[in-house]
Amino acid sequence: MKKFLSLLGMAILGGAITLGGYKMLFNDDVVVERTISQPIKTVTASFNPALDKVNSIANSVDLTVAAENTVHAVVHVKNTAIRTQANPMDIFFGNSNGSRKFEQVGTGSGVIISQDGYIVTNNHVIDGASEIEITLNSRQKYKAKLIGTDKENDIALLKIDADIDLPYIPFSNSDNIKIGEWVLAVGNPYNLTSTVTAGIVSAKGRDLEGNTAIDSFIQTDAAVNPGNSGGALVNTRGELVGINTAITSKTGSFIGYSFAVPSNIAKKVIDDLLEFGSVQEAILGVNIDQNDEDIEGVKIAGVSDDGGAQKGGLKSGDVIKKVNDVKISKFSELRGQLTAKRPGDFVNITIDRDGEELVKNVKLSKKDAYVSRKLGVVLKDVSKKDIKKYDIPGGARIVTNQNKNLIYYGVKEGYIITKINKKPILNASDAVKAIDATFGNGSPIYVEVINLDGERERYAFR
Repeated sequence: MKKFLSLLGMAILGGAITLGGYKMLFNDDVVVERTISQPIKTVTASFNPALDKVNSIANSVDLTVAAENTVHAVVHVKNTAIRTQANPMDIFFGNSNGSRKFEQVGTGSGVIISQDGYIVTNNHVIDGASEIEITLNSRQKYKAKLIGTDKENDIALLKIDADIDLPYIPFSNSDNIKIGEWVLAVGNPYNLTSTVTAGIVSAKGRDLEGNTAIDSFIQTDAAVNPGNSGGALVNTRGELVGINTAITSKTGSFIGYSFAVPSNIAKKVIDDLLEFGSVQEAILGVNIDQNDEDIEGVKIAGVSDDGGAQKGGLKSGDVIKKVNDVKISKFSELRGQLTAKRPGDFVNITIDRDGEELVKNVKLSKKDAYVSRKLGVVLKDVSKKDIKKYDIPGGARIVTNQNKNLIYYGVKEGYIITKINKKPILNASDAVKAIDATFGNGSPIYVEVINLDGERERYAFR
């Protein structure tokens, strides 16, 4: 018994010593809990979560000021055109000459850009109109005068005479707008009064036709519908960054993306129309290699003789990376930069030449070649020497001819067009406008030319 009590005491003493040691080494409480289902928790890593940034930006952007500053400066544009429609039954019964005239009405939007009533819209909104009516957001109506148009960039300039100072939207530098930046589209969809939708800039320098060298749009996901054409795309400060022009749609309504002419291009077109009556197109003086799609930039295939590019030191094989401080990744971006410039302007062209980055100062030249896609010809202004030699006020020389009718009749490259529909032609630009206004609409076109032997010839065809 004594021995048993001794062993028991030693066991108790050993346990006490063990427990005391454990307490000394591990002083924290130990809690055992049941494992239960819990929501997944985020773990902070060595970066700031992008989602938090997006939420904070979205919550901090106030679009109400931009909306208030722009909604009254966007107008409703109504155009009325007189159309002629053939009616074979009238001829059969002898009632008339087989045609009747009717009114066709179209609508769109416009942006007031000055207190004295200048309004910019799309060319396709007013194309062919015999009468244009402007309705302000206050419901006041005015007759508008067409100042000028530019079909290639789809811009038209109108003017109304009001007895008040009108609200207007100031221009912004569209080069400064960034992908992901918030924008508002303001217009009159479906004949509604000024309507505002919001979105972000999805892309810049967008070419809708796939590298056709024509387009350089701002792409946005702000909702734009029929009637929005010619309306304003503005930044969060209420400044004009673009003129809403087109949507991609299989239904005719907005399904995700819309496109706007950048404000820099629109402003340059407007300034040209006011100062010169027509657009002054600037060119770099290079031919572009569009076959090498793996290059980020624009590769020069050739340089025109005595052009600004040659004088500025550009060479075949150079890859254009920047115009001034604007990055160039594709041809439509280069096109957009040049469209916003005038002949005679100097630009800094950053190029990659055999891996070396160089900056060349180039003076832009005036465009002297114009394309009539309807007739399939490329025309250039005649020289002063030709004007004196043939005693003509001006003309347009055919430098490329792909028209089967002209080829059939023997009209060759080098012929000079002097008259179209019996009206004198002063330059290539006038010739293209006259051709495209007549050819293809069913009416005959009359062309007077000087052939390679200096003889005058006249042709009529449809």
